[in-house]
Amino acid sequence: MKNGIMYSRILNYTEKKSFFLFGPRGTGKSTWVRTRFPHALYLDLLRGDLYTSLLADPHHLARLIPPDWQDWIIIDEVQKVPALLDEVHRLIEEKKLCFVLTGSSARKLKRAGSNLLAGRALNYTMHPFTSVELGDDFKLAKALEHGLLPATWSETDPQQFLAAYVQTYLQEEILAEGLTRRLDQFSRFLQAASFSQGSLLNITQVARDCAVERKTVSNYFEILEDLLLAIRLPIFQRRARRRLVQHPKFYYFDVGVYRVLRPQGPLDDQATIEGIAYESLWLQEMRALDAAYHWGYEFFYWRTQTGYEVDFVLYGKKGFFAFEIKRSSRLRPADFKGLKAFKKEYPEAKLYLIYGGSECLYEEGITCLPYQQGLNQLGEILA
Repeated sequence: MKNGIMYSRILNYTEKKSFFLFGPRGTGKSTWVRTRFPHALYLDLLRGDLYTSLLADPHHLARLIPPDWQDWIIIDEVQKVPALLDEVHRLIEEKKLCFVLTGSSARKLKRAGSNLLAGRALNYTMHPFTSVELGDDFKLAKALEHGLLPATWSETDPQQFLAAYVQTYLQEEILAEGLTRRLDQFSRFLQAASFSQGSLLNITQVARDCAVERKTVSNYFEILEDLLLAIRLPIFQRRARRRLVQHPKFYYFDVGVYRVLRPQGPLDDQATIEGIAYESLWLQEMRALDAAYHWGYEFFYWRTQTGYEVDFVLYGKKGFFAFEIKRSSRLRPADFKGLKAFKKEYPEAKLYLIYGGSECLYEEGITCLPYQQGLNQLGEILA
């Protein structure tokens, strides 16, 4: 929301079918469900009294629903009381009720052995804003600096909000859920992990950088993924003929979160930081569109042991794409090497080089698009 204007989200859901809506805090889940289902029965598990009563007795849920209720029932932050899902399952089966169940992690519920309703509820994910959703209000420079979490487009001081957002996650999610007892260690880890943004992930090196045991750091990366705060991209190796690296690439889910965690000083190369931001934002946009439209792409990167690399590979029923992202406004022959090597191995793939220039260019099957134009056309490309 900005100046009282609510941005429309492009989440497509199935009418009259219960569903989970997962996503990190601050991506707009609660705002969306309240707006989309204004007459629903809304149960917020961040409310202390409600949380306590349902934690003690999940069957109390049935007593909160009026007789002959026909509208939607929203349970916000459902992962706080996983046992509720057994009762939700029963109510769907016996009373044909429809639920919207929001939370910060599907994996977290699965690891707790929770009942995920065995196909009786669909799974959707809400990401930060996309450029499409912001429309004319989208500003590339602001997105690269502060990311696309909804509050950064309404707060007067986005940087201050992002710093508070990270601290809120430390206090409310990590500590309250008992995911770690050492917030000092986890804080150092978050900062150290920011240096791995867009790079091959070396857990041993991150452990050294933050002075935390490797096993603990490995667990911390799992926590980030469980809370949907980060993603590790695997290597694309279908029909591989070349020797490939095996480490995944790491990204925080939002470029603004990356930027606020990444320390900057006189010895830091600003061009490198901004180049990673360009790459991160592109991945963020692709993942958000894929989730909103349910395209079902798998996300990878590609890198040979001899150094040829492609930033992103998307593979699915709807298509096969390779994207290389460059911040520079002028393209050099070296910028095409990774895509050309990938083309030799996978001639079926559609190849795109996204860069900071202003002209559309075409070279040996590679389409080169200016960054902003590429964002505008991304939905058409992937659909």
